[in-house]
Amino acid sequence: MEIKTILITGSSTGIGRATAKYFQEKGWNVIATMRTPEKEEELDKLENVLVTRLDVTDRDSITSAIDQGLERFGSIDVLLNNAGYGAYGPLEAASSESIRRQFDTNVIGLLDVTQAVIPHFRERKEGVLINVSSIGGRMTFPFGSLYHGTKFAVEGITEALNYEFEQIGCKAKIVEPGAIKTDFGGRSFDFFNDEELVEYQELMQKLWAAMGPMMENAADPVVVAKVVYEAATDGTSKIRYPAGDDAVIFMENRSKYDDETIINGVKSQLGI
Repeated sequence: MEIKTILITGSSTGIGRATAKYFQEKGWNVIATMRTPEKEEELDKLENVLVTRLDVTDRDSITSAIDQGLERFGSIDVLLNNAGYGAYGPLEAASSESIRRQFDTNVIGLLDVTQAVIPHFRERKEGVLINVSSIGGRMTFPFGSLYHGTKFAVEGITEALNYEFEQIGCKAKIVEPGAIKTDFGGRSFDFFNDEELVEYQELMQKLWAAMGPMMENAADPVVVAKVVYEAATDGTSKIRYPAGDDAVIFMENRSKYDDETIINGVKSQLGI
């Protein structure tokens, strides 16, 4: 039986890393990409795993990673666009650099990687694209205009691509994690603020006070890895896959209630 291959962006930590290990355990070939592969000390020791550099904001690195993967394994069956980070803060305080970096990474980079893999999918007339979105692609929290804007974009991009992918025998899917134990609050998080903008500070304090308890029950990244595996292998035309108990509950509520009810629910949770 032919061994299938997945290419994963953002494999150095969190969801990407857990997914690389999970697929390898399932007998897949894994192209585990990251910006600094020279720092990797675990994945590169696993059988059938190629660790290589890919920065989604560097098109040459995208092309090189794909070429290396094809040379090593012969084909790419699944592309997981996972690389990304969250920028949070009052839009009024955001620099032009912060705005562009958020969209360049989470949206333009995702498009560039996808566009580079599509010809291979089209030639083979098969392939599965899986984009990591978030419950934050279906709902919002205060000060997340940049992050949520990118994830809403990912949702629309992926859904629209289904029409194109049907013509070439492929599928485009979205995985929507809830609260996950990753470094989202660390290096994958960009917070900006201007304390002179006093009107926003009380709301910001309430948001941070609520975020701690919300993350206490965060799921392990392997929960997302298992959902990615389901999306990659179930053979269905299903588009959206919530990952985590909280994500499942939210998606059910999102389908039941109108925008005002959802927004008021967020406000109630934050105490505003």
